[in-house]
Amino acid sequence: MRSRRLLYIVVLEDDFMLRHSIAHLPAMSKHRRTLSRGSATSNPPRSPSPPTLTYHHPPLLPIHTSALVESVAGGAHYSGAKFDNQSPLKRRRSSQDYGENHRQLKPEHRRVLNDLRELYECRPTVDIFERTWSPDAVFEDPISLCRGYNEYTAHWFAMSKIYSESKILSMRVMSSTHSPNRLVFSLSRQYSYRFLKRKKIIDSIIIVDLDDNDKIIKLVNQWSGKDLPNWRGAHLLRVINARVVPCLIRTPKPS
Repeated sequence: MRSRRLLYIVVLEDDFMLRHSIAHLPAMSKHRRTLSRGSATSNPPRSPSPPTLTYHHPPLLPIHTSALVESVAGGAHYSGAKFDNQSPLKRRRSSQDYGENHRQLKPEHRRVLNDLRELYECRPTVDIFERTWSPDAVFEDPISLCRGYNEYTAHWFAMSKIYSESKILSMRVMSSTHSPNRLVFSLSRQYSYRFLKRKKIIDSIIIVDLDDNDKIIKLVNQWSGKDLPNWRGAHLLRVINARVVPCLIRTPKPS
């Protein structure tokens, strides 16, 4: 019975990864059909007209795209992840915030990063959640949308049941800011399945939002740096998965 429960989680994870990859494939066939219709209904060629020369003057000032402005405002120094700039955890900016180095890990963020390393290496403990996580925190990845202690702790303890080994291949801080209180890092890890005898490597960009006490209130894990799945029914399945796993995995309660 226990092996069937774990097999359900593994199969669900692989199904989401397949759907997530297909959703990001370019629509080549649609593009080809459009070209074929255009070529069939095209007008007969006209006689050539004399060429016209057009001079384009370069702008005096560089144009900043909205994505670049959003990236700078959020303290992000990477591409591929979207930020919620309306997050309620924003603090009032001080004179020190404007001169801070966003790539340098803040001392108060170091503890959070170390605890997350333990979790991603499949070593969850109640002390980590009491020390680093808010009780009503949100955890998101392509297969789960966990809200609250019971759901996100079940996710982490389920990983230690499914995988016999989890090895971090690389970890790099991409952004560490006070305003907003946010930590962003890239992570590459290799999992070894406990029952299927195979390994899997996942590269992620992880966005961590913290409250005034430097506890996690939201963590978003973007596999391969891609947005979370938005195909029809994806949100509902992620919510269902987050609610089913606590029924299959028993987790210790906080003291």
